[in-house]
Amino acid sequence: MTNLEIVKSTYEGKSSEENGKNLQKFLAPDAVWTEAAGFPLAGTYIGFEAIAQNVFYRLATEWIDYKFTLEGYVADGHKAVAFGTYSGTYKETNKFFKARVAHLWQLENGLITSFEQFVDSKTVDEATK
Repeated sequence: MTNLEIVKSTYEGKSSEENGKNLQKFLAPDAVWTEAAGFPLAGTYIGFEAIAQNVFYRLATEWIDYKFTLEGYVADGHKAVAFGTYSGTYKETNKFFKARVAHLWQLENGLITSFEQFVDSKTVDEATK
């Protein structure tokens, strides 16, 4: 698979479970995952377990219908960017948000070595207050 095909497999599966399995399959054991400053899940996490616990578990339990609506990709060598819009409702406040986002993926030897989120976090932060 090309690097872009690997990244696409984490978004375009038949279900979110399939996307998660593909992420786990292609994620390097020491992959670095960075959620943007100002985002409710801000921080850097290393490895699948830390990412699953600090990002995906929280998205699944703290939000209603949290989703990433993919618009497209840009790829160059060992890097790929997925871009689109986040949306969802924060459970505690029942406030809805939409925010533009880009995900920068870096890959080496068929494995994802890093992920960095770029997001307009203002609307996300406002939904949590």
